[in-house]
Amino acid sequence: MSPRHHTPSNVEIAEIFEAFSRANPEPKGELDYVNIFTLLVAVVLSAQATDVGVNKATKALFAVADSPEKMVALGEEKIREHIKTIGLYRNKAKNVFLLSKALIAEHESEVPATREALEKLPGVGRKTANVVLNIGFGQPTIAVDTHLFRVGNRTGIAPGKTPLEVETKLEARVPKQYLLHAHHWLILHGRYVCKARKPDCPNCIIANWCRYPAKTTA
Repeated sequence: MSPRHHTPSNVEIAEIFEAFSRANPEPKGELDYVNIFTLLVAVVLSAQATDVGVNKATKALFAVADSPEKMVALGEEKIREHIKTIGLYRNKAKNVFLLSKALIAEHESEVPATREALEKLPGVGRKTANVVLNIGFGQPTIAVDTHLFRVGNRTGIAPGKTPLEVETKLEARVPKQYLLHAHHWLILHGRYVCKARKPDCPNCIIANWCRYPAKTTA
């Protein structure tokens, strides 16, 4: 670790994302969905829950309700039954029901392609909107979850006290050609390598550039 700077230089950041790109050229999110509406629902359900847990619950739900009309017809109570294994399921069932109604009433049953419109839907915050814009519409947005927040701060790529600060720094510092996939690479890295309790530094492909002072050894 260089004693001179706390954040990698722009050249080093480009090298970090080049390393991610070589290792995993087409990273994918780990939530299952069948269309953009079910993507939106899955992301809403994934707040404070694991992708694996959400996928188990949504398999049967999406088989019967893959459109706003079918979700509204299913009703809040039956949505709740489908997702009761997920944390905060009562509130999430209500939000899924209400956002489905809002899509029918305000957007001709289509998921809108702007952050502003998405954030007006029940249960949709900035992070959810960013995931949908990125995966569903191919926009170079960065959704900062706990993994990405940790990696941004720990590596020094984008230190910040709030998710928005980390997001803004990443958008400014990640080279344009890597922006579309940046949030997938960083989330997967945080989930499987740069873990909260004990990062797996010996098996980290960006360890050479990382500014984390407490690196683990093999």
